[in-house]
Amino acid sequence: MRNRLYGGLLLVGVAVFVGASPAGAQDTYQYAGNPEINLPYPTGNPSEHGFFTTLEFMYLTQTRAIGDQTVAYRGLIDSTGNITGIPGTYIGSRLGAVTTGDFPRGGFQPGFKLDFGYKLDDGTSIYVNYMRQFEVNSHAGASLVPPFFRSDTSLADTFLVSGVYNFPAQFAGPLNKTQYDAAQIAASPTGAGGGNTYGIWNGASQMDIQFNQWFTQAEFGMRVPMFQNEYSRVYGMGGARFDWFYDRFKWLTVDYDINGNQSPSYAATYTNTLSQRMYGPFVGCGNEVFLGNRASLSLDLTGALLMDIIKERAKYELNDETIQNKLSRDEFNIVPSVTANVNLWWYPIEGVQIRAGYSCYTFFNTKYMSSPVGFDYATIDPVYSTQFIRIVHGANFGLMLFF
Repeated sequence: MRNRLYGGLLLVGVAVFVGASPAGAQDTYQYAGNPEINLPYPTGNPSEHGFFTTLEFMYLTQTRAIGDQTVAYRGLIDSTGNITGIPGTYIGSRLGAVTTGDFPRGGFQPGFKLDFGYKLDDGTSIYVNYMRQFEVNSHAGASLVPPFFRSDTSLADTFLVSGVYNFPAQFAGPLNKTQYDAAQIAASPTGAGGGNTYGIWNGASQMDIQFNQWFTQAEFGMRVPMFQNEYSRVYGMGGARFDWFYDRFKWLTVDYDINGNQSPSYAATYTNTLSQRMYGPFVGCGNEVFLGNRASLSLDLTGALLMDIIKERAKYELNDETIQNKLSRDEFNIVPSVTANVNLWWYPIEGVQIRAGYSCYTFFNTKYMSSPVGFDYATIDPVYSTQFIRIVHGANFGLMLFF
């Protein structure tokens, strides 16, 4: 009886030794700490070939691509000379009222990233992804109420003025805008007169500016294993990349007549749009190190050389949509780019991966609106300058599934 017991134990030991030895020479990469539990979930073994997908939440911020420009001042201009005796005389304090520097500091904005791909038997992965940061909106403005109601006895600082010129008569605004106009009209036997602060942008009551920007990226690429052992692996990456910066500046000016009446013909909108679509190849490499407890840490670095297709669009438009003037200009540029991604991975069950990390996308030699407003209506010419570096960075949290 004792001999049979010892013989059985010996057979079990041999079986365990023989069954364990092939695992020590496993060629296919295994994700750290996956439990060998048979559960009815639809995911597959990530060490084998198959499809995979990722849904990732992004929380990003980016460099503000706009310069500091004063758009409007407190006061008004005597355009006829009937007020001061000299046409073009400035009335008021000339204090800056609306500037692009009034925009609040930029913050983080949510976004998302989607991945879909296929992994081959040798560990090579072919994938496509799409990432989008939601639109970031910044607002500033001024109204007929100056800070602490400060103005001289003429109340000139309750008005706003900007240096737009060469505009057609449709942008004249209300002729009966100030007390100067009202007195002149009342003194005229025919009721004619007014227009002493000619133009929607002269003696305006409200000006609002806003700046919107968002960022999009898409990739079609391949990830190829280069080296691996029990504790880490190194892989190479390459493919094609698309990046898109979209910036839009908007300036709304509203006039009222002396009775507080408003009309779409008394308001004008200026918009400036800078669209930069970039296309090109990228290459890079990554390293993943296993930390134990089903966790690992990875670092991916990629570089790209992108063709930047720049579209510059600026437009003045009367709010009744009867007249407008537009600038349309295209440029081309070369933009180098470097991207870094650091992620902490957790593998709770087979075929499921959870990651959290930080991503940084850098772009060199892009364009930005250094002076977004071109004040010459007839020849709109805002200033676009080269920005040495533009950065998009932030946190990410995602879930990856293998099938």
